[in-house]
Amino acid sequence: MQYKKFSKLAAVMVFAGAMAGCSTWDSMTGREKAAVTGAGVGGVVGAAVTGGGVLGTVGGAAIGGVVGDQIGKHND
Repeated sequence: MQYKKFSKLAAVMVFAGAMAGCSTWDSMTGREKAAVTGAGVGGVVGAAVTGGGVLGTVGGAAIGGVVGDQIGKHND
Protein backbone atom coordinates (compact mmCIF):
# COMPACT_ATOMS: atom_id res chain seq x y z
CA MET A 1 0.00 0.00 0.00
CA GLN A 2 2.84 2.41 0.79
CA TYR A 3 4.29 1.79 -2.66
CA LYS A 4 1.14 3.12 -4.35
CA LYS A 5 1.21 6.29 -2.24
CA PHE A 6 4.88 6.83 -3.07
CA SER A 7 4.19 6.27 -6.76
CA LYS A 8 1.46 8.87 -6.79
CA LEU A 9 3.65 11.29 -4.88
CA ALA A 10 6.46 10.80 -7.40
CA ALA A 11 4.09 11.49 -10.29
CA VAL A 12 2.85 14.65 -8.62
CA MET A 13 6.42 15.79 -7.95
CA VAL A 14 7.42 15.32 -11.59
CA PHE A 15 4.37 17.25 -12.71
CA ALA A 16 5.04 20.02 -10.17
CA GLY A 17 8.63 20.28 -11.33
CA ALA A 18 7.52 20.62 -14.92
CA MET A 19 5.01 23.29 -13.98
CA ALA A 20 7.62 25.17 -11.95
CA GLY A 21 9.69 25.32 -15.11
CA CYS A 22 6.69 26.83 -16.86
CA SER A 23 6.65 29.75 -14.41
CA THR A 24 9.60 31.22 -16.30
CA TRP A 25 8.14 30.28 -19.67
CA ASP A 26 8.62 33.72 -21.29
CA SER A 27 12.39 33.72 -20.92
CA MET A 28 12.83 30.18 -22.27
CA THR A 29 13.93 29.25 -25.77
CA GLY A 30 11.74 27.08 -27.95
CA ARG A 31 14.04 24.13 -27.31
CA GLU A 32 13.74 24.53 -23.54
CA LYS A 33 9.96 24.82 -23.74
CA ALA A 34 9.81 21.65 -25.82
CA ALA A 35 12.00 19.78 -23.31
CA VAL A 36 9.84 20.83 -20.34
CA THR A 37 6.66 19.92 -22.17
CA GLY A 38 8.12 16.58 -23.24
CA ALA A 39 9.21 15.78 -19.69
CA GLY A 40 5.75 16.58 -18.32
CA VAL A 41 3.94 14.54 -20.93
CA GLY A 42 6.46 11.69 -20.67
CA GLY A 43 6.08 11.56 -16.89
CA VAL A 44 2.31 11.37 -17.10
CA VAL A 45 2.40 8.71 -19.83
CA GLY A 46 5.02 6.71 -17.94
CA ALA A 47 2.91 6.80 -14.80
CA ALA A 48 -0.20 5.75 -16.71
CA VAL A 49 1.53 2.87 -18.49
CA THR A 50 3.11 1.45 -15.34
CA GLY A 51 0.12 2.04 -13.08
CA GLY A 52 1.87 4.81 -11.16
CA GLY A 53 5.23 3.10 -10.93
CA VAL A 54 8.11 5.33 -9.89
CA LEU A 55 10.51 3.99 -12.50
CA GLY A 56 7.92 4.37 -15.23
CA THR A 57 7.15 7.95 -14.19
CA VAL A 58 10.76 9.05 -13.91
CA GLY A 59 11.81 7.09 -16.99
CA GLY A 60 8.94 8.55 -19.00
CA ALA A 61 9.86 12.05 -17.90
CA ALA A 62 13.50 11.53 -18.84
CA ILE A 63 12.71 10.07 -22.24
CA GLY A 64 10.05 12.72 -22.89
CA GLY A 65 12.51 15.47 -22.00
CA VAL A 66 15.10 14.15 -24.42
CA VAL A 67 12.55 13.73 -27.20
CA GLY A 68 11.17 17.22 -26.57
CA ASP A 69 14.69 18.67 -26.61
CA GLN A 70 15.45 17.07 -29.95
CA ILE A 71 12.15 18.21 -31.46
CA GLY A 72 12.72 21.72 -30.11
CA LYS A 73 16.18 21.77 -31.66
CA HIS A 74 14.60 21.61 -35.09
CA ASN A 75 12.05 24.32 -34.28
CA ASP A 76 14.54 27.00 -33.13
